[in-house]
Amino acid sequence: MILEILTPERKIFSGDVYGAQLPGISGLFEVLDKHAPMISALKAGKLKILKEKTNNSVTYQINSGFVEVLNNKTIVLVEGAQEMY
Repeated sequence: MILEILTPERKIFSGDVYGAQLPGISGLFEVLDKHAPMISALKAGKLKILKEKTNNSVTYQINSGFVEVLNNKTIVLVEGAQEMY
């Protein structure tokens, strides 16, 4: 699936990924390839990008925002994001 992480200032990430773990306001959830369409609010927390089925991942600390999943594309709109090392 295609994942994009956007802030008001710039595009943080764009690429083809296996999935993403997101901090929803009701708890952590995961979006994978061919996920059903949805829109959800996000709280501040860790967003984990799963680049492959294996342990290859990248984590960002994000501020609150929203996520939209539609047609195998996931768009994350947040107030801010910082990659964690």
